[in-house]
Amino acid sequence: MRLNIDTFHVLNTILQEGSFAKASIKLHRAQSAISYQIKKLEDHLGTKIFDRSQYRATLTPVGQALWTEGCKMLELAHRIEGLAERYSEGWEPRLELVIDGSLPLAPVMRALKKMMGKDIPTIIQVKTEFLGGVQMHFERDKSDMMLVKEYKPAPNLIALQLNPVAVVLVAAKDHELSSMAEVSLNQLYDYVELTIHDTSDPDKETLDSLEFGGDRVFYLSDFMSKKEALLMGLGYGWMPEVLISKELQAGDLVQLNYSGSSYQSFTPHLVYPSDRPLGKAGTMIKDLIISELSSTMK
Repeated sequence: MRLNIDTFHVLNTILQEGSFAKASIKLHRAQSAISYQIKKLEDHLGTKIFDRSQYRATLTPVGQALWTEGCKMLELAHRIEGLAERYSEGWEPRLELVIDGSLPLAPVMRALKKMMGKDIPTIIQVKTEFLGGVQMHFERDKSDMMLVKEYKPAPNLIALQLNPVAVVLVAAKDHELSSMAEVSLNQLYDYVELTIHDTSDPDKETLDSLEFGGDRVFYLSDFMSKKEALLMGLGYGWMPEVLISKELQAGDLVQLNYSGSSYQSFTPHLVYPSDRPLGKAGTMIKDLIISELSSTMK
């Protein structure tokens, strides 16, 4: 005999109802069948679960310990059954979202927080990549969705256009470029450009569309380290305006007077594959992200 959920369900019912007789009524089974099932369990385990020396059978210490563990098994079984039911209703077991780190993450985090406040069975995983690394990981890992600055369109991809994100060419207030009345491209080449490292294939030289491509370039891992380097006066670079609004207002960072325009914008997209339609969790997070980003970037 192997241990099974039904045996512990019978044991639990006996204890809840207070007797074998009442348990048989509750379970719509013969009392002899219930007694036999418990006896088989005792024989299999080689120990007594019930003390039958009194008028009413009671749990032995070993039986009490086994019942405690059995309750955990019943709770787990109940959870598994509940998950299976939720999955059959259209909820995904797992959802993976890849985000471009150049986009403001706070709205995405707010969307995720709202989802966590709901009773959903889906496990959500979020990865942050940069530039070509977003789509590379999206395709390689078969992710469910990507929030991306730039991407390569494909027939099997559905792309939802979001509000534009403004980026500003800045340097620290005490950087030489910040005091110039007008900055030319050649003058930019004389200083260190700070940019974000592409997390795609390291063998491919993929440049950001806003990168100037000079010889003096420092690649950083993310926008937080880039902002820190800018504030230290290490160089100049493009930053999403939403990430440096306080520093611009305080004057710690200065928008450069670049002759080719120091203010640009790009249109991010929320992309997912058409051959793997979004389930309930995917649809919910899509709508929440669009709502949060739209209100943030107005």
